[in-house]
Amino acid sequence: MGVLTDYFRAPDAAAVVRALELTEGSLPAFGEVSDGAFDGVMAKHVDPCVVLGQPVAAIRAEPWRVDLVAQTPVWPTTPQPGPDGPWDEDEPWSTGPWVTELGDATRDALAEAGDDRIPAAVARWAEAEEWHGADPADLLPLAEGLIALARRARAAGERLYCWICL
Repeated sequence: MGVLTDYFRAPDAAAVVRALELTEGSLPAFGEVSDGAFDGVMAKHVDPCVVLGQPVAAIRAEPWRVDLVAQTPVWPTTPQPGPDGPWDEDEPWSTGPWVTELGDATRDALAEAGDDRIPAAVARWAEAEEWHGADPADLLPLAEGLIALARRARAAGERLYCWICL
């Protein structure tokens, strides 16, 4: 089973929740922001904690760690069960989709990535075991898309979000 992840920008969590309520949790298509769609990047298999955290660490020139990318749950809006449950198979926290708001430090690290540092960061990213020896040239467009998205979010005073679905 694959994990689908999309990154997008929005003014705040309330705007994200309103959009997801209209679509029953599906992420509205990316498009012109004025059309009500989110501006975003499809990034299959790029979870915020591990896979996105690695280029963020490379850009910051620091070691990757599990808590590098701060996240706050936004969706589902129902209370999250504790570690001991109850976990119902039909419960939204069990089935998804899920949306998290990324911390501004992640947005800013990506937005501030100097164009001259991107190739080295992508080369380090390609070495991650999650990419199974991917060619950095294949990851470069994805990295550039995420960086451009972060730059647009910061310029607009918006936050970055990750939509996750199984």
